[in-house]
Amino acid sequence: GSDSITQVSEESGTAGQAITVRNSPDSLAITPDGRTAYVTNPADDTVTPVEIATNTPGRPIPVGKDPAGIAITPDGTTAFVANSASGTITPITIATNVPGRSIPVGRDPTAIAITPDGATVYVTNSVSDTVTPVTVAPDRPQSPIAVGTDPDAIAITPDGQSLFVANGGSDSVTPITVATRAPREEIKVGIQPTGLAISNTQPTPTLLVVD
Repeated sequence: GSDSITQVSEESGTAGQAITVRNSPDSLAITPDGRTAYVTNPADDTVTPVEIATNTPGRPIPVGKDPAGIAITPDGTTAFVANSASGTITPITIATNVPGRSIPVGRDPTAIAITPDGATVYVTNSVSDTVTPVTVAPDRPQSPIAVGTDPDAIAITPDGQSLFVANGGSDSVTPITVATRAPREEIKVGIQPTGLAISNTQPTPTLLVVD
């Protein structure tokens, strides 16, 4: 509502000065080196890079219509943006902030997760009730994976072996085996799950669901 992002000190819990980006910022991702945040702006179809050390916003990067989720490859070279109204994702080269050719996926893509090796991008398609795997370099969409109704969040285990998808319309989470891209039996959770996170605890990571 403020068209801005705000840094919050983890140590003190205090908020810093708001950083103006573009219209209706929705999601953000931070490069692995911690230098730059990339913020999606659905109202004007752009992504704003923000230099974290100086709180300086850069030139907005044009992407597809209504950009929603965003994720950055583990090597920090590319950001992938889900364009929910275009049915595509757009890669952005981090070194130059230049967008690449949009890649078709399913209807209403909203969330993105990238495997730890950076080889595959997984995109939830909330209207198609699928997840589309996209191989990286070259960026090619693969056969969609059927999941539950209205998938809207996605996360990958730290070892890259399993993928979990929150299905807001069927009150469930779908586990997917990454090696085979085969969905397993749905896990019933609370009403309309909207977010997922996986801990790094070893040997058994914990899946947390917002519902």
